[in-house]
Amino acid sequence: MSEHRATLTWQRDGAEFTYKTYSRAHRWDFGDGHVVEASAAADFLGDPARVDPEQAYTAALSSCHALTFLALCALQKLTVERYTDEAVGFLEKAEDGKPWLARVELHPTIVFAEGVEVDPAKLAELHEKAHHECFLARSVKTQIEVVA
Repeated sequence: MSEHRATLTWQRDGAEFTYKTYSRAHRWDFGDGHVVEASAAADFLGDPARVDPEQAYTAALSSCHALTFLALCALQKLTVERYTDEAVGFLEKAEDGKPWLARVELHPTIVFAEGVEVDPAKLAELHEKAHHECFLARSVKTQIEVVA
């Protein structure tokens, strides 16, 4: 159906290369002029001024849910004025003691156009359908919860 590419580039740049000293800074180049300066999370010796993979993963899941939700609303002629989400990813220890992003909570707030009435049951139905149709949610084992 489609391919989605990104090029990651990291360089030592002559710095000492030990576990505590090597730079976690790198970049993601999407080939279309969009470059993201990335790093490990600050808790893992990264640069807090850059996007870390866990943040990107959380944002990608939030984005996919939002875009799927908006598509469903458009198809049902439910005009949305604004959609915001305060998504939170939770890094937890797995059974083997190693960390993984076990859970992502989505906290969407939707403002519909004047005159568009969506009751709580319909809103929950839209979120549930968006969750099941989101490409990324269908692709991961991380638990994704919509907390509306």
